[in-house]
Amino acid sequence: MSEYQKQEILLESGTNEMEIIEFYLGHQSFGINVHKLKEIIPFDEKALTVVPGSSPGMLGTLLLRGNTIPLIDLKSHLAKKHSSEDEDVRPVVLVCEFNDRVNGFKVDGVNQIHRVSWGNVQPMATFIDQYRPRFTGSINIEKREILIVDLEHIVAEFDPDSGLDYETEVLGTSDGTMTLPEMRRQKKLMLAEDSSLIRAGIERVLKKAGYENIKIYVDGQDCYDHIMQIREHVSAEDTLDNHLHLLISDIEMPKMDGLTLCKKVKDDPLLRGTKVVMFSSLINEQMARKCDQVGADGYATKPQIPYLVEMMDRMLGITAAH
Repeated sequence: MSEYQKQEILLESGTNEMEIIEFYLGHQSFGINVHKLKEIIPFDEKALTVVPGSSPGMLGTLLLRGNTIPLIDLKSHLAKKHSSEDEDVRPVVLVCEFNDRVNGFKVDGVNQIHRVSWGNVQPMATFIDQYRPRFTGSINIEKREILIVDLEHIVAEFDPDSGLDYETEVLGTSDGTMTLPEMRRQKKLMLAEDSSLIRAGIERVLKKAGYENIKIYVDGQDCYDHIMQIREHVSAEDTLDNHLHLLISDIEMPKMDGLTLCKKVKDDPLLRGTKVVMFSSLINEQMARKCDQVGADGYATKPQIPYLVEMMDRMLGITAAH
């Protein structure tokens, strides 16, 4: 194991902070959430098995303590040209785990870990986001612009099965009086998700299932601002239940992360009855505890759309006859 070993991050839940590890490809700095990082190891070409016919970005499989993991060359995949200066580079591998899968990413080196506020992370410009969904935002640290890499999207480019199943059938049957889609249509939802591709995919699946009354937000702050606008007009005659039944939120988002969004909702006496589901690639035992700490009603990792819909049905009191 290299000197760059994963450090345990002890951040209080809901503070709108995260820790990113800064790495570089050539002279450009990039970053990922430390929660995705298992360890950092030196790149050992002898441990690499090349997969014939694969794209330039997929180096092959890497033998790691008796197990093999896919190894992606981030520099090649992000279309950064190699130069003569690369001959002096001693690359390392970021071993990451998310969506219940382990992948390796070869990079030129690692700088350091930074604790940052999501409020300082700038979303990618809309016109860039359409063409560069491999990045979710950027942050300026010590006069360096660090691009936050969307590793989930990159892995899905190589392995579509690792991403969301947007064709999942979750229509359901009937309870004897109304079909499941009819019951779902009566519920008012909000979704906070910074990835344009994932936003569109989740919206398509939920609407196909009958959850058509859904408002979409690009980050936690945007969503919270709209919730507060609703809150200002809520009264005894016009209850919150007329406007919002359930909130689905990603965890990693610029401006305000999902844990902070959930905590703000649950800390408000008028809002705390709203069901909140965290839907994120970061869900593991440690992150589940953080979700519990901020009062989330449930959580699911991103490939599990059928489980997400099942959880939503249960929380909203929607049942089907068997």
